Amino acid sequence: MPATDRLVIETRGSGLYEFTDHLPRELDGLGAVTLFVRHTSCSLLIQENADPSVQADLHSFFRRLVPHSDDPSMSWIRHRSEGPDDMPAHIKAAVLPVSLTIPVIDGRLGLGTWQGVYLFEHRDAPHRREVLLTRHGAPGVSGG
Repeated sequence: MPATDRLVIETRGSGLYEFTDHLPRELDGLGAVTLFVRHTSCSLLIQENADPSVQADLHSFFRRLVPHSDDPSMSWIRHRSEGPDDMPAHIKAAVLPVSLTIPVIDGRLGLGTWQGVYLFEHRDAPHRREVLLTRHGAPGVSGG
């Protein structure tokens, strides 16, 4: 049966928050890990972690793609009870992944040289987000 851990990520508002360093380092005997965020207004991404302008550009792109509901282009939105950033946050979470599966290679996450794992907060206010990490055994390996 897979083992699951809970990671808590405190955000300071909308943007990308790298949490690669909070993931387990030694994963011997595993074939993969799955990450799942337990919220409907944020996402998970694997993205470049070498140049911070990548995260800034992604944040700007999605803000332009799905602006706040008080923008005239978003007059069609009905769900407005939690503020102008709420429904746009749900839309972003619907088009971006809320779970990731990362293979384990030689006991380590199989990320590329410049890849990092991020929580993409879509709300403007700070939030406390939970990410579940499930460990999956390697094929032919029992346990874990």
